[in-house]
Amino acid sequence: MAEVERALGVLDAAILVLSAVEGVQPHSRRIMRILRSLRLPTLIFVNKIDRTGARTDELVADVRRLLTPAVAPLGTVRAPGTPEAAFRLDDPRYDRNAAHWLAEALAEHDDELLATLVDDLPPDPDRIDKALRVQVAAGQVHPLLFGSALSGAGVPELLDAIAALLPASPPAEPEPRARVFAIERDPAGERVAYLRSYGGEFRARQRVIAYRREPDGQITATRARITRLDVIGAPTEQAEPTGRDDGPAALTAGYIARVTGLTGVSLGDQLGSSAGLDGRSYFPAPTLEAVVRPRDPARTLALHAALLDIADTNPFIRTRVAPDGGTSVLLYGEVQREVLAATLAEAYGIEAEFGAGRLMHVERPTGTGSAMEIIGHGFFGTVGFRVEPGSAVDYRLEVELGSLPLSFHKAIEEATRAALDQGCHGWPVTDIRVTLTHSGYWSPITTAGHFRDLAPYVLMQALARAGTRVYEPCRRFEAEVPADRLGAVTSYLGRLGARIDGTDEIAAGWRIGGVLPARLEPEAQRRLPDLSSGEGLWSSVPGGDRVVSGDPPHRPRTDGNPFDRVEYLRFLAQPRNRN
Repeated sequence: MAEVERALGVLDAAILVLSAVEGVQPHSRRIMRILRSLRLPTLIFVNKIDRTGARTDELVADVRRLLTPAVAPLGTVRAPGTPEAAFRLDDPRYDRNAAHWLAEALAEHDDELLATLVDDLPPDPDRIDKALRVQVAAGQVHPLLFGSALSGAGVPELLDAIAALLPASPPAEPEPRARVFAIERDPAGERVAYLRSYGGEFRARQRVIAYRREPDGQITATRARITRLDVIGAPTEQAEPTGRDDGPAALTAGYIARVTGLTGVSLGDQLGSSAGLDGRSYFPAPTLEAVVRPRDPARTLALHAALLDIADTNPFIRTRVAPDGGTSVLLYGEVQREVLAATLAEAYGIEAEFGAGRLMHVERPTGTGSAMEIIGHGFFGTVGFRVEPGSAVDYRLEVELGSLPLSFHKAIEEATRAALDQGCHGWPVTDIRVTLTHSGYWSPITTAGHFRDLAPYVLMQALARAGTRVYEPCRRFEAEVPADRLGAVTSYLGRLGARIDGTDEIAAGWRIGGVLPARLEPEAQRRLPDLSSGEGLWSSVPGGDRVVSGDPPHRPRTDGNPFDRVEYLRFLAQPRNRN
């Protein structure tokens, strides 16, 4: 659901469509949970009231129980389940029952309406109207309407509600700011980014700064240039005469545009300003790794190129070279693997086969270790490192910046960060401080490439002396279950190995929260329907990690094994492995 949350995050409001026949489905519950977490103004539209089996009052009760109790039905359905089905808005000015029901829905966030109900006085329709607008805009209450897209019943009422209740775009910010929420390639293969603007102006041929929040919390900035900009759905009066159909000349607040020229930008990046780059602005590390191969071995290179192309536009997919020369793909789940296979087949004509997925672990240093390699002993440079526990990947200099040319310093740091993708047990290393303690070179013999070869070897010697522990990924979960199944589900999760952090009573029953090793989540998801009489809902997000007990798992290496000098030098001697 991460892709869904990313897309919903750029909207000003949303309409959640349900079926009057099928009712509240699991995916509707998941989407509504995201909408509520984003506090996005949301209308609920119940479609298909003209189909046999359509439900009204019973469905409203299900919406309150399974989606949110903060729902406000705005009208009445006549002849549901027949071709003559129709929807009529209730006017609280003339319908005292409608006024009372709306006041009850709004009273939780309005003390004046609450006092009116407590005193058993008729609610003021003007007060109801004002409270409804304010609470819808704040995402505190959700109007509910019925209709039929096929017959058109209820559609005019829905459009009126959209215009009357959903807020307009927020005021334009004074400084330029736009967020990248989608990336694709056009038929010619050119990279196209979709921007949602919050302020200022963006134009074709404009130079911009793209900001990104990295997993370690740092904000990085890169320069880019917009080569083409096409605003989607903007009023034609915004367009300037250019002699060709280029659309509006500028992207302004509240609009979306297709933009080319922004090479290197990723989903969640912002142009113009870093304001608003919060915890939702970056992607946690993927937790599933699988080797992918083409069914036709002759298409191996084409598959590798296709995966790199897909990864370039989709940060939810990451690739690396597998030990056997194939391609290893880092994913966020099984569903994404199925989508990737379909994309390869449909967009690139490659039938691919995926190996069994392997959960990604991480390593952390347990102590301090140092190592140094002196120039002239197989390497044309001197490098010394000290490694110790830290936060994220913290690279520091203990040598003078002028001790090496800047290009050599850059090569050492880049090689160091890349080498940390495979620690003592082959897993990525995190929460480490790496300090460059010694450096030296022979001019004009030494090159940046020599340091790219040397740095991983010295770093891994230091890491081996420091030692590492392996940690397995966990998921922070929420399970919603009926009231009479709380005991059975919590007992099962405890036996499975979950840590239960708490339970909360909700309209649908109980919500159970806790943390579970990611390797056990598929089993929990498989068993939940049986344990919850088919009504359970499971959702989870990355929940940190915990140390592996017993012998840690190993991940096959692709770096030539810099822990072994002879093996590593032999690896570097192969022409394709030279940097």
